[in-house]
Amino acid sequence: MVQVRKIHPLQSKVDIDIHGWVDEICKKNGLIGQEAQTLLIDACDVAKRAQDKARQERRIASNCFLSGIEMAEILADLHLDVDTLAAAIIYRAVREDLLSIAQVRKQFSKRVANLISGVLQMAVISMLRNDSQADVFGSAAGQQAAKVREMLVSIIDDVRVALIKIAERTCAIRAVKDAPEEKRIRVAREVLDVYAPLAHRLGIGHLKWELEDLAFRYLEPLEYKHIAKLLDERRLDRQHYIEEAIASLEAELVDAGIKAEVSGRAKHIYSIWRKMHRKDVGFSQLYDIRAVRILVPTVNDCYSVLGIVHNLWRNIPNEFDDYIAVPKDNGYRSLHTAVIGPYRRILEIQIRTYDMHEEAEFGVCAHWRYKGGERRASEQNYEDKIAWLRQVLDWHEQLEGEGVVLAHRQITSNRIYVFTPDGHIVDLPSGATPLDFAYRVHTEVGHRCRGAKVNNKIVPLNTPLKISDQVQIITGNQEAPSRDWMVPSMGYVRTVRARAKIRQWFRDQDREDNIKAAKTLLDKELRQLDIKEAHLESVAQKFNKKDIDGLYAAVGAGDISVRQVIRAIVIDRRKQAVDPTAPAIPVRTRRAVKYGETDIYIHGVDNLLTRKAHCCSPVPGDDIGGYITTSGRGVTIHRKDCGNLLRLQADEPERILQVSWGSAPQRVYGVSIRVEAYDRPGLLRDISTALDLQGVLVQGIQSSTGKKDNTDTFLLDIKVEVKSLDDLSAALKKLQQIPNVFVAKRLEHA
Repeated sequence: MVQVRKIHPLQSKVDIDIHGWVDEICKKNGLIGQEAQTLLIDACDVAKRAQDKARQERRIASNCFLSGIEMAEILADLHLDVDTLAAAIIYRAVREDLLSIAQVRKQFSKRVANLISGVLQMAVISMLRNDSQADVFGSAAGQQAAKVREMLVSIIDDVRVALIKIAERTCAIRAVKDAPEEKRIRVAREVLDVYAPLAHRLGIGHLKWELEDLAFRYLEPLEYKHIAKLLDERRLDRQHYIEEAIASLEAELVDAGIKAEVSGRAKHIYSIWRKMHRKDVGFSQLYDIRAVRILVPTVNDCYSVLGIVHNLWRNIPNEFDDYIAVPKDNGYRSLHTAVIGPYRRILEIQIRTYDMHEEAEFGVCAHWRYKGGERRASEQNYEDKIAWLRQVLDWHEQLEGEGVVLAHRQITSNRIYVFTPDGHIVDLPSGATPLDFAYRVHTEVGHRCRGAKVNNKIVPLNTPLKISDQVQIITGNQEAPSRDWMVPSMGYVRTVRARAKIRQWFRDQDREDNIKAAKTLLDKELRQLDIKEAHLESVAQKFNKKDIDGLYAAVGAGDISVRQVIRAIVIDRRKQAVDPTAPAIPVRTRRAVKYGETDIYIHGVDNLLTRKAHCCSPVPGDDIGGYITTSGRGVTIHRKDCGNLLRLQADEPERILQVSWGSAPQRVYGVSIRVEAYDRPGLLRDISTALDLQGVLVQGIQSSTGKKDNTDTFLLDIKVEVKSLDDLSAALKKLQQIPNVFVAKRLEHA
């Protein structure tokens, strides 16, 4: 329903007067002051010089200066700020490597550079996605398009980034009229799949209509011409018809003394085609080819206007819906009627109050929601972020001209979207690994997986993937999953699907192979943990296995994990009064200090008195810190944001302690582990980091040298504190994954 200024063809801008153009844009957007004009003039100059440079170097590139001008005009219609317009003007120059982000940041600002970086990140999707194997309007294409849209919105932190990209794609599809057919189809498909729906959800109807019609024209030229012929009139003529109908209505409303806002539109070709297919009806059965919307202050005015409309034109029977008296399930309210308008042409009329219109466009019952149908649960984050983008856009329109910074709001997502090498999109749970990806693509790909590349770099199979990563699986000729993949502490798989497929593979293998593999795996684990005696006969009985081979077979098939067996061994040994940890360092018992009815845990310190600081009076749930008093009264507990604690932290940092609410672990065990490795720079740092990430506290380190195969080696004996045998096992496995480390085990104790 938005009236849009027609964009002039690029050819008419060859001799553009930059200063005059900038002055017009600033007046239109209410950009006051020399600073805004200077910024836009500088942006135009930079884009023009970049374009001249491309011509001098005889590069094959689009006219980036004129494209930037056209993008800025589109965004000026949306009343966007000067940073957005400047970013739009120079975006194409950056994308075509005629200008660097560093240069933009230096010459303009970090704000402009960040906007361009965001649009470039969205452009990666265009370069990587590939739906060539699906029909244009097939279900496979639809599924891929939905994933692209979800992925796109998940990486947008600033609504202006999305708007610049929509403007850029609008220019692109306008410019492909004379391009080769392959390029026209590729651009049109992307626009129809991704950017027209995004414009629709952001409420930018006039761009959505243009994008859909142009894309449909290139994707389905015969259908497009058929609908156009059925309309039997040019779009401009249809728009003139709407304007004439609006004039008649406005005259009647003035005579009746009703204040109203009347707007209209001529339904675009793609929307007509889609509705015919969705409802399986013919062209003659569509009653909303031309539509008018009337907004009034009150509900009574709605019904008064309805009477005026029906007196002015004859209504079509059975084409009246009162969604005010009986709202739709989602709360949508409006009056809908269809009449025989001027020249005996069908005209749809919608009547609603301003509040109803606001709810329909921006509320929970927005037009794009109630047409969307039932959503998948995984799409909820996508819809949440779209809602946020629409909110930000709405705030910007309300606060135009005030230089409001568009805030970033984190939307926590439980899904990530990554690319296959062919550009297809795969959605996975957050934290998924390349191995999860392999099994998501195909079970056989997972079974044959030997390695992975992420963004063309080889990475470990337990590397967490990030959104928009491109993942390539390196496969072998034989199916050979590793039993390490099923060890949770090693982090190879996070999805239930992958874990189930791996377990099933091992279950299907020969019993003898499973026994042999499980025996090797369990023996290795026992050696690492320095467990000398393991009564596997009694452990087998605990798992309802008749003998040790039955236990091994179950472990080899994945029905019982190595961790479960180790725990059973530990419990069995405890019953025999043998402590499996045999700590070299005496067991330390840490106790939490009682503070009223709540425990306070003082990290690393035992048995100190505590008292509440009267200055801030912390209560359970507050972030707290401790200060060792000089008067021997123990530790004073402050809130972390307490001014006194902040001053003491600055003056006497050595007296500040880390404290927290809650009980401390009752026991920690001192254990010595040995790491043997070929020395290299950064080795000690990597080892310390791995232990820290596992939550293992290091008490001391001793180093020495040794030899392996006539090569000098580096030996580290590390004293650590662990809470359980599981924690020790997980830490040793992490150490084994560090490059150059070939042994990580628990040391024997006398």
